[in-house]
Amino acid sequence: MSITELYSNHYGVAPTQCELLSAAGSNRRYYRLTDGEGQTVIGVEGTSAHENHVFITMARHFATKHLNTPKVIVASDDEMCYLQEDLGNSSLYDTIKKHVGHWEQDADEAISLLRTSLTLLPRFQVEANDGMDYSVCHPINEMNYRSIMWDLNYFKYCFIKLAGIEFDENALEDDFESLTVQLINRRREMKFMYRDFQSRNIMLTPTGPMFIDFQGGRRGPLLYDVVSFLWQARLQLPEHIKMSLFEDYLTALECRLPETDTNTLRADLQYWVLFRTLQVLGAYGFRGYHERKQQFLDSIEPAISSLLSQSLLYNYKEIYKCISILN
Repeated sequence: MSITELYSNHYGVAPTQCELLSAAGSNRRYYRLTDGEGQTVIGVEGTSAHENHVFITMARHFATKHLNTPKVIVASDDEMCYLQEDLGNSSLYDTIKKHVGHWEQDADEAISLLRTSLTLLPRFQVEANDGMDYSVCHPINEMNYRSIMWDLNYFKYCFIKLAGIEFDENALEDDFESLTVQLINRRREMKFMYRDFQSRNIMLTPTGPMFIDFQGGRRGPLLYDVVSFLWQARLQLPEHIKMSLFEDYLTALECRLPETDTNTLRADLQYWVLFRTLQVLGAYGFRGYHERKQQFLDSIEPAISSLLSQSLLYNYKEIYKCISILN
């Protein structure tokens, strides 16, 4: 079934307009479908039945919690296409990107938008976790040893190898295993982990920030999402702004989970920053070196700079060697 057929079957009339939208790094195709009165919905055609099923199931669960995510209106029987609420065109990233590299100059409003979005995250993580059927998650239902190693190998195969960097594979695997053990021991407060909580996946609407593209979610540590948001390489946030916003997150989290040991989370932070940056470089390598998408190629240099500024990196000598070659 095509997206226009699904629309016609649901509304009883064909859309007056069907506009193909940019999908950024996604393999899904997005359309804005408009009726005779100018009302719009978003149509999605996915390539993965598993991924579509996860999104649709999660969106319906989130709707029962009244969380700030788009509502799924209708899905085809095979779930290969569906209609969802149209949240407009204004992503958080598009709104604040003019401040990248100039965060010290008249950026108060942009930083306030970041703060608003980030302090909504604890409610989302905690309430989404309540009653969540994690068996629906794909390809794995929680962040565990295997999934951490998958992400580190994604960095190896999609970044290091595609960049043509020579390395000692045995030494690199030793680093990966050592880092994985550290991360496993730092999986605090396992709740709903969005996994790709970053400014491109937050839409600004008249009713406030709305979260999209959560189909990669699973049960996991709270800090991973915070790091995904604040240490997003292309934002290039200064360290003092990151840490100020991180403290705002911890304050909001304590309101949801009063027994949280925030000092332990502060101590754990550097490990999740290192891990997330490596994972993101794998994505940038695949989308940039392999698929030749310029926005991802442009993001590699700031991600490398971010890595080299992290003192923990120097504990992992083979990873450091691979990264320092590109500096």
